[in-house]
Amino acid sequence: MNALLTGDIGAAPTSFPLVGLSLLLAFLCGQLSAWIYIWTHTGISYSRSFVVSLVVLPVLVALVLCVMSNNIFTAFGLIAIFAVVRFRNVLRDTLDTCYILSTIILGAACGTQKFSSAVIGLLALSALFLFLWITASGSRHRFDLILNLKWARPASELGVVDHALERHCLRVHIANQHFAQGVEGGDLSYRLLLRDPRRASELLNELASVPGVERVSSVQAADESEI
Repeated sequence: MNALLTGDIGAAPTSFPLVGLSLLLAFLCGQLSAWIYIWTHTGISYSRSFVVSLVVLPVLVALVLCVMSNNIFTAFGLIAIFAVVRFRNVLRDTLDTCYILSTIILGAACGTQKFSSAVIGLLALSALFLFLWITASGSRHRFDLILNLKWARPASELGVVDHALERHCLRVHIANQHFAQGVEGGDLSYRLLLRDPRRASELLNELASVPGVERVSSVQAADESEI
């Protein structure tokens, strides 16, 4: 019990204040990277688990370096374990990969008799995973509704549709529009952030009554799709 709580067995003594500071600084760096990714991401596919992984991975890397503590044999052992896990398992979710890596690192800490580092790492990672889960870190809400409509009039007359959208929406993003050459009208797809999501049916009814709109359909976009 004394070895478990008071120290690590290694070539050099472990400075636990520095270990704590390293994990904290790694968390802050990962959090800043995740925020920048959220703010600057403009692609169609958005993955919350990937954003969470950006926060967790710096902490895992800092912890594994604390466990290795300049020991080349431990470093080769961890590399071999990571290679076996990657070869034998294909994990599609990046957050699942983080959980696997965390258990490997904690096991390595115990196996190399870095008992105190294992306890500190377990508490830090558990608190981190719970914090990210409770706060729903990485979630973002940019649109309420995905709207699709069939337009049977010239594209130059879409102003009446734009006017209706501006009245009901805070943000309108044209996701896709297709007008075939030589054919009047086309298909349009919008992503909408509504002023009042409870009045979405009013917008759909208003658009359906606009001359030239042949078909209107919508899909809720509370959670952005992950591809």
